[in-house]
Amino acid sequence: MAILLHRLGRWCATHRWTVVGAWVALLALTVTGMLTLARPLSNEFSVPGSRFEAVLETLQAEIPEAAGQTGTVVLRSDTPFTPEQEAAVADAVTAWEDLEGVTAIDPFEAQAALDGAGNDLADGERQLEEGRAELEQGEADLQEARQQVTAGLEELDAGEEQLEASAAELEAGRAQLEAGQAELETQVQQLDAAQADLDGQLQQLEAGVAAGQVPPAQAEAARAQIATGQAQVDAGRQQLGAGQAQLDTSRAELEAGEAQLAAGREEIEAGRQELQAAEDQVTEGEQQLVEGRAELEEGAEALEAGRRNAALSEGFRLVTQDRTVAMTQVSVADAGGLIPPETTSGIQRVGEDLAAAGLDVTYSKEITDDLSSLLGPGEVLGLGVAALVLLVMLGSLVAAGLPILMAMVGVGVGLTGALALSQWFDMQSITPVLALMLGLAVGIDYSLFLINRHRQQLRHGMPVRESIALAVGTSGNAVTFAGLTVIIALAALTITGVPFLGVMGLVAAATIAISVLVALTLTPAALALIGLRVLPRRARTALESGDDHDTAAEDARHRDTHRGWAAVVQRRPWLAILGVLAIVAGLGYPTGQLRVGLPDGSSEPADSSAYLTYDTVRDEFGAGANGPIIAVAELDTPVGDGETALLTAQADLGEDLAQVEGVVRVLPAGVNEDRDVLAFQLVPEGGPAEAATEDLVDRLGSAVQQIGDERGAQIGITGQTVANIDISAQLADALPLYLLVVVGLSLVLLLLVFRSVVIPLLATGGFLLSVAAAFGAVVAVYQLGHLSAVFDVHEPGPILSFLPIILIGILFGLAMDYQVFLVSAMREEHVHGLDARTAVVTGFNASSRVVTAAAIIMVSVFAGFVWAHLTMVRPVGLGLAVGVLVDAFLVRMTLTPAVMSLLGERAWWIPRWLDRVLPDVDVEGARLERTLAPPAAAPDPQEEPELSPSR
Repeated sequence: MAILLHRLGRWCATHRWTVVGAWVALLALTVTGMLTLARPLSNEFSVPGSRFEAVLETLQAEIPEAAGQTGTVVLRSDTPFTPEQEAAVADAVTAWEDLEGVTAIDPFEAQAALDGAGNDLADGERQLEEGRAELEQGEADLQEARQQVTAGLEELDAGEEQLEASAAELEAGRAQLEAGQAELETQVQQLDAAQADLDGQLQQLEAGVAAGQVPPAQAEAARAQIATGQAQVDAGRQQLGAGQAQLDTSRAELEAGEAQLAAGREEIEAGRQELQAAEDQVTEGEQQLVEGRAELEEGAEALEAGRRNAALSEGFRLVTQDRTVAMTQVSVADAGGLIPPETTSGIQRVGEDLAAAGLDVTYSKEITDDLSSLLGPGEVLGLGVAALVLLVMLGSLVAAGLPILMAMVGVGVGLTGALALSQWFDMQSITPVLALMLGLAVGIDYSLFLINRHRQQLRHGMPVRESIALAVGTSGNAVTFAGLTVIIALAALTITGVPFLGVMGLVAAATIAISVLVALTLTPAALALIGLRVLPRRARTALESGDDHDTAAEDARHRDTHRGWAAVVQRRPWLAILGVLAIVAGLGYPTGQLRVGLPDGSSEPADSSAYLTYDTVRDEFGAGANGPIIAVAELDTPVGDGETALLTAQADLGEDLAQVEGVVRVLPAGVNEDRDVLAFQLVPEGGPAEAATEDLVDRLGSAVQQIGDERGAQIGITGQTVANIDISAQLADALPLYLLVVVGLSLVLLLLVFRSVVIPLLATGGFLLSVAAAFGAVVAVYQLGHLSAVFDVHEPGPILSFLPIILIGILFGLAMDYQVFLVSAMREEHVHGLDARTAVVTGFNASSRVVTAAAIIMVSVFAGFVWAHLTMVRPVGLGLAVGVLVDAFLVRMTLTPAVMSLLGERAWWIPRWLDRVLPDVDVEGARLERTLAPPAAAPDPQEEPELSPSR
């Protein structure tokens, strides 16, 4: 490897303009790609296949209006809102909804509806009571009418019976009349026969008298007898006439009775018809009564369901009681976890018009997140400190500016290339910031190691080009392996199974890889271009004059085993070890209290719009309003038709959900067209980042299963709060495997580099101490609130959920950097013949200055991000700054020399069989130096240096 890198360094120094042109072209290409292909970054984190993602997909498919990305707008007024202000807000809501895909809520209209809901329920109750009273009166009236109809029918039946009796009497009278008429006619016939007999007798008599046959006396007697008979006949006729008159009178009476009977029958029939009509009306009334009763029952059910739902959302407000604060929601459909920048700017532009109405408007972080800038004042300050350290160490503006320039090229190519790829890969806002942070730190350090080696060789008189090649072959070898450890640690984030974390690791790893390539190619080309100007003027003058006094003095200091920090440590190794352990223990004790989560508005700067919105909502509307939980119920059977059935189903499920401890209120959030998916918004008691809310989500996980079984539904929970908890849990599950892979691969790599079993184990043990200190510092500041004023932590909370795994990965890689640079220098001295204890001091003296500078630079760069404008990255910056500080100065520069001094030769122990198997990577470049020709070798410090013509 060393020989290959030596050739690469020589080629780059020889073809310096070609190398510079290639990097400039590559940078131009990636910048063009970024400008044409880059998409907006996101602050949303997702894990495909997780609980909250599966439920969210259902919500997006069934009730998309409830699945949009939602931001909060808070409106404040010094006095109660005026009608003009309410009208201005209504106009703003209309303007917001004119933006593409945006829906908004008029808080005053919604609050009026909420306030009116109670009145509506009271009106409904009153109407229900009135309906019940009318129904009861109707029942009484119908009952009375039914009784009247029944009495009428009974009267008609009695009258009909009387008519039938009269008819029977009339029929009997008619029969008697007919019998009397017949008898009368018989008597008439008898009288007619008697009259005829008398007339015959009289005629015979007269004939006999006329014939003189009857004596006169006899004739007179006969005539008297005939006259008596005639008198009897005439009397009979008079009796018959009277009888006929009586019969005629009876007949007239009978006919009058029949007429009355017919009239009575007609009246009875008319009465029956009237009663039938009345009975039909009663029957119709009874049917209407049944329908009214059903409607009344349905109204009662609807009223009860409405009352139950109202009870679930009791206390929910969008406008405060004093009417000085209002909250509204602005939702963007199909936002993909991020409200587009053009939409957020449009929302804020509309809100600016409300200031003219005397309203103070603030927005939640979903609307105010500005992810367009990667560098802020803190990061620039860190670079300034790094430049100052370089200037002090290197003594030359040209030399000091070169590592920074190399780092900027590396991160420039890496970040612009990554942003160009954001067209095809989702990328979180912290991804390029993390890559920038690491790229700047390692880019400066890697170039610095090469430049420092090159400067040392130039001071010893080595020609520029040969020095560049040897620096790349030796220090470049260490840079390569150090970079590989960082790349392995970052690329291994892909094994966590969390896509955004894998992308984050790959982008950072790619940036580190590019920084290594820049150090191995562009740095040699730049060194060839500037020649001896990489040295301070005094050193160039001394070199040209042949005065090597300063160089010899510096070499003597490196060889002096009684000077330097390593010598002090070696004299009291146990004290050094105990001191390091005590300091790390003091820094790391808060680690046991670590609680992770994802950032919310409470982590934003105290004067930011996002924090003011979060804090106002918490104070005025409850902490849980900042992070509601979404419950989605997929019903086995669709809800029946009608509003009442829907309200009842929502109340049934809502009341069960409200019984879970920690749920303050339950709000229906939507229903799909098929009425078999219901969404609810659960407002927790605590804020989204509070431990109580995390406990609530855990309880809900088991509660919704039981509720679903009882109600015939499958219920899941989602929302940003649930996402934060799910992602944190998945990251915690992935951490052991990640550690195993990273530590395992890096141990193998360190075994190759140092050809020792003890050194890799010592490096790993020291890394664990650095991690403990870094975690302790982060927890103390950002979770427990220690030194909060210094670090601008106005509201402590949980630590970024992926910070542990990120911090472990990065610190492991960076820790191995200093391990490689320091211990490889010790190994180089040992390989060149010094005993193990002496090699520890001389190797430390030779490399400690550049490692110290590199560590200060890296700490400065990381510390610059502690006050970054993107608050999510601040704890990462502090953790890395403290971790590198502890690792470089306590673990690598104190603990490692102490332990290696105690172990002596045993520090380099390796089984013979393993020594034969492992390839010799020659990281310290000893074999390379032996194979080089004399002109390329470092001359004796006492000899006159041979100046290269290029100088």
